[in-house]
Amino acid sequence: MQIRSTPGAAVEPAANGWRLSLPAGEAGQYRLAQLDDYSRMPRRAFPHCPPWTLQLRARAAKDLPGTWGFGLWNDPFGFSLGLGGTQGRLPSLPNSAWFFFASAENHLSLRAEQPGHGALVGGYASWLPAALLAPGLLAAPLLAWRPAARQLRRIAARAVQQDLHALALDPAEWHRYQILWTKAGLEFRVDGHPVLRSSLQPRPPLGLVLWLDNQYAAWRPDGSLAAGSLATPSDCWIEISDLHIE
Repeated sequence: MQIRSTPGAAVEPAANGWRLSLPAGEAGQYRLAQLDDYSRMPRRAFPHCPPWTLQLRARAAKDLPGTWGFGLWNDPFGFSLGLGGTQGRLPSLPNSAWFFFASAENHLSLRAEQPGHGALVGGYASWLPAALLAPGLLAAPLLAWRPAARQLRRIAARAVQQDLHALALDPAEWHRYQILWTKAGLEFRVDGHPVLRSSLQPRPPLGLVLWLDNQYAAWRPDGSLAAGSLATPSDCWIEISDLHIE
């Protein structure tokens, strides 16, 4: 596992795992504490394909700003464009399967009927070639015009499959989380109980990520866009233990 962190952030050993923490600070400066197993690899060499299982225990400080979570993704943003993107990797359409916790400033759903922030479970899948992003990047200036941004959001919702659901739990308490990825789809469990079964099939290979950051991003149903970095309190941490992968 590799550590990625911004100045003042920390990934430290804890009982049977790690503690990820961010320093207190004002809004406007990005802060990240992350563990992953893909940072030095091209996407084609990412290590995980189905069948695959993740199990771990986690808890977090209350009311964390930004996002945190754990699971699989393809690091789609590249060029350090945000959301943990790795410098030098070209942008791609998203593929993921994870437990994702997002503060209220975020809106990460492309579908009106699915939640865009809170305690979330699920992911994204796109099997379209990354080369098809080129027309979308050319259209990016239109995002500043809200009617065009609404239409582009509808197009994105057709290009990217999504299955996100809200979790009814207190993430400040210890919970045991599991992700089971097979060729039939995904199953997510909390404390041994299934919370989501999905036919969603992210495009492999994917990389494992466990992270905490203070970033937010929102593309809302009305077409409005927002992104930035939030202020972090002195008590800003998550703890991960008993990580097991098959």
